[in-house]
Amino acid sequence: MPKKISRRLQELTKKVEERPYQPLEALNLLKETATAKFPESAEAHIRLGIDPKYTDQQLRTTVALPKGTGQTVRVAVIARGEKVTEATNGGADLAGSEDLIAEIQQGRMDFDKLIATPDMMPQVAKLGKLLGPRGLMPSPKGGTVTFDLGQAINEFKAGKLEFRADRTGIVHVMFGKAAFPTEDLLVNLKALQESIDRNRPSGAKGRYWRSVYVASTMGPSIEVDISALRDLKLTEIA
Repeated sequence: MPKKISRRLQELTKKVEERPYQPLEALNLLKETATAKFPESAEAHIRLGIDPKYTDQQLRTTVALPKGTGQTVRVAVIARGEKVTEATNGGADLAGSEDLIAEIQQGRMDFDKLIATPDMMPQVAKLGKLLGPRGLMPSPKGGTVTFDLGQAINEFKAGKLEFRADRTGIVHVMFGKAAFPTEDLLVNLKALQESIDRNRPSGAKGRYWRSVYVASTMGPSIEVDISALRDLKLTEIA
């Protein structure tokens, strides 16, 4: 049964032409079509020429959004000894050792990012079935397995995001709030594009970028001109 499209979305979709938009033009249109009754996020949906079923074509990395995410990020840290105190002093919202692991096993999930020190990973591994489906499992590639807790906590609270390509080769990333100034959204989107290019999987052959769409949480998809985005220099953004 086809999904019913609301009258609001039908009207907004009429504002979007079926063509690639220049990046700034696309983001202005995203803001114009963010008309929901709550603060909408700005999302990017990027289809890449990769097949993640092959290990050398998987993409999982991070991006530091220069203008932040617009969200308050609660960070939990699993460590031991003095590192627990270091995490607390570094701004962690939750910090513990085996006690925190036990609480998570019992259902505690009031955090957005989980960081663990490498020596705790054998014990954190037992949380895989709980954390994995929520995208919370610490990983070295995601910058969430580290002894440098202060820096990691600060980066994630300031706007660092972990992202990955799904099994169809599509990256879905929230890169700010629709209420951000257009230039700020563009700076964040450019940072995301550069991260994806910088971390191109070794097995990716041929055309890497297939399509880029942006949208507000409840708004229509807007295609972005890939070449224009990749050719853009941050110095050109006012």
